[in-house]
Amino acid sequence: MSTKTPWWIRVPVLFFLIFGLMEFFIDSGDKPAIIEYPITQFFLLLVLMILIAIELILASIENIMFQTLTEEGKERYLEAKTKKYEWTWLQNLMKKLTRTKAIEKEEEIILDHNYDGIRELDNVLPPWWVYLFYVTIVFGVIYLIRFHVINEYDQASEYEQEVAAAKIEIEEYKRTAKDLVDVNTVELLTEASDLSAGETIFQTNCVACHMADGGGGIGPNLTDDHWILGGGIKNVFNTISEGGRAGKGMIAWKQSLKPAEIAQVASYVITLGGTTPANPKEAEGDLWEDPDAQ
Repeated sequence: MSTKTPWWIRVPVLFFLIFGLMEFFIDSGDKPAIIEYPITQFFLLLVLMILIAIELILASIENIMFQTLTEEGKERYLEAKTKKYEWTWLQNLMKKLTRTKAIEKEEEIILDHNYDGIRELDNVLPPWWVYLFYVTIVFGVIYLIRFHVINEYDQASEYEQEVAAAKIEIEEYKRTAKDLVDVNTVELLTEASDLSAGETIFQTNCVACHMADGGGGIGPNLTDDHWILGGGIKNVFNTISEGGRAGKGMIAWKQSLKPAEIAQVASYVITLGGTTPANPKEAEGDLWEDPDAQ
């Protein structure tokens, strides 16, 4: 009944193996199954108790069987159990890879050279070194054919491909990362949560000049079709970010608002178009038509 691996290694290994399999097969989304489904905690506790119980049962059976042995059998059993495990396969592998002669057999490969009592051994090259040398030759031939005969690609083209792929990834990241939005990538937001956030920003920062309903006061009317610096989400975003006309226009809000917040309030301002304010201010600027509209 003796084993090479002690119980204090077997139990944790089996426990974590079962734990890993449980996490792999149970679909719990972003959270670990042990957190998402508390019943799994009870399951793991039960597994641990069963593993410990099995070890105790095996130890009891081993003890009972040991007591039934003769004195000579007990001695042989204890000797076998306490015998240190030898990694013979690893030792044999090392011998094959190094192919060295034992010290007792070095007389077989000693050379006749004698330099002030220093003798030389005629050892063969280690097989691992020879195999590695062969691998480098094969690699060199493949590399030569691939890059100097076929001219599959070179470092310059590989660099250009990687840069092009990185630019695409950066643009995709900018498109989805709200706080990296700019006047070139901004798009009209239509989600209720974004428009609600934009309205909150407008009511906090913009009503003093444009009124709560966008009808205009110190600032222009935001509900008509006339725009001083152009309409549409990109123009409105740029106006809010960079400010209005020099000396008499709106301040630049890019120091106070994040790009995502500017996109939200700009989208909300667009929704004010066509509404009816209580006291609309006269139209200012030019009639703006969306060039992308069909």
